Amino acid sequence: MSDQHVNSNETVEPGRDRAGEVYVAGEALIDLVAEPDGRYRAVPGGSPANVAVGLARLGAPTHLLARLGSGAFGRVIREHLAANDVLLDAAVSTSDPTTLAVVTLDDEARATYDFYADGTADWGWTEAELPTQLPPEALALVTGSIAAAREPGATALLELVRRVRGQDGASIVLDPNLRPALLPTRAQVQARWDELIALADVVKVSDEDLAWLVPGTDPVDVAAGWAARGPALVVVTLGAAGAHAVTSTGATVEVAARPVDVADTVGAGDAFTSGLVDSLRLAGLLGRRHRDRLDTAGPATLRPILDRAALTAALTCTRVGADPPTAEELAGSL
Repeated sequence: MSDQHVNSNETVEPGRDRAGEVYVAGEALIDLVAEPDGRYRAVPGGSPANVAVGLARLGAPTHLLARLGSGAFGRVIREHLAANDVLLDAAVSTSDPTTLAVVTLDDEARATYDFYADGTADWGWTEAELPTQLPPEALALVTGSIAAAREPGATALLELVRRVRGQDGASIVLDPNLRPALLPTRAQVQARWDELIALADVVKVSDEDLAWLVPGTDPVDVAAGWAARGPALVVVTLGAAGAHAVTSTGATVEVAARPVDVADTVGAGDAFTSGLVDSLRLAGLLGRRHRDRLDTAGPATLRPILDRAALTAALTCTRVGADPPTAEELAGSL
């Protein structure tokens, strides 16, 4: 496949800030993380919020479209986002309570989640609360996770994706990051994601997501099938086995996971998404006007992009909680 449009060295140049902004839409909640003494520590989280923080730390101008709840937990989330330079001009304030996720780690530092989510802020989107369009400088809209599947707000987010796709300006980037306990039936979620995938330019999905969404299928086969239905690029993360990517023109790339001493895996998938989106941004592959470049990107272009995303996830695993690295930290580990 042709790589003539893109200089792959651009994907790893530290600290470089191209013009263009990224918008992330979805939940911003509180993780209650179990401590060894039996107490719980309140930590800002939620997959889209983690992605926004990760992008901002990497130097991408990032806006978060989120419904931010009231009370002490809502203030904690706002302060965390602001401290990490996430722009909140598109966020909505609501008197609804903040969603809580109780996080438990197993013996291998893998996280499981129990949610307190009924009537909370994250799922109440209305079309009136979301922008009718994104500004011309927007390079991408990133969304997914629970907010894209849990009603009543999921339908409003789907309409936002349709509007942005209709603008033919920003790329649509999706990360399912499913939490089955908070979702409707598998058939309903499959139907929603069938719609979203057809609208997407880039999809990043984990093998764990696919094991629930399309059980009994080979993740690599699913990626190839999705890439034939709309996205220019589909990336499947495979945990310790690394990641596999396929383009709409059939180019494939595999990268290994970076070996590190794991503190826990909280936020690792979100960090991969941040690293992927930022690397595509630096390579000049975001924005619908560059869609043909992404369609025709080959392994020489995609491998350093995926390597940087994998490193972003690996460095996050070396630290407790969703604590993604900065561009400088990445540059020091390349």
